[in-house]
Amino acid sequence: MNINICAVFLLIAAASSLSATMLIDQEIDSIHPTKVLLFAGSLRQNSDNKKLIKETAIFATQLGSDVTVIDLKNYPFYFYDEDEEEIFGMPENAKKIRDLMIESQIIFIASPNYNNSFPALVKNILDWTSRNEEAEASREAFKGKTFALMSAGYGSKGGVKGLPHLRAVIANIGGTVIKEEFGVPDAYDAFDEQGLLIDPELKAKLFKFVENTLRAGSKPT
Repeated sequence: MNINICAVFLLIAAASSLSATMLIDQEIDSIHPTKVLLFAGSLRQNSDNKKLIKETAIFATQLGSDVTVIDLKNYPFYFYDEDEEEIFGMPENAKKIRDLMIESQIIFIASPNYNNSFPALVKNILDWTSRNEEAEASREAFKGKTFALMSAGYGSKGGVKGLPHLRAVIANIGGTVIKEEFGVPDAYDAFDEQGLLIDPELKAKLFKFVENTLRAGSKPT
């Protein structure tokens, strides 16, 4: 009996490809549809943390999530001031962010490292969103939510030295922060002209980080 060796190899390759595709599909199917909010703690247009959020959002979308990305530069409001709150109430843009957080199951934050801590910009958002429109403390935007922390920075640690303070604040006001963090080291040359990660290995690690976060925070409906 004559056997076409090339045909056999082609059949084996096709079967392997099909099996891999089926495995990926099964992994995606096991992640329940999830509403995800993402933002970077930076106002700068060419921010590396905004680039990190962009690719994170792409991966979350590929994994079946309902994704919302906001640019904090489009949501300006004043720093928390109890006197101003008493007179004017919650700023409209703070209310918009708080509402988005309440509607979401998972929240990704890419925060720059400011002196081994996180920016006042992010702290102000947490201060306002941990209040309600009756000028009272509220955990509604945090309780039952899964938070994932990331940072793109300069140096070998990728800015993650600033994340412990952010983790502590979010946990204190009721949020659940996953243990894993994601950092992009030497961020000044880590992204291409489209704002996507260049290193395939780092890109794969980000995909896995997003996948793990979605598994941790997604819930059956």
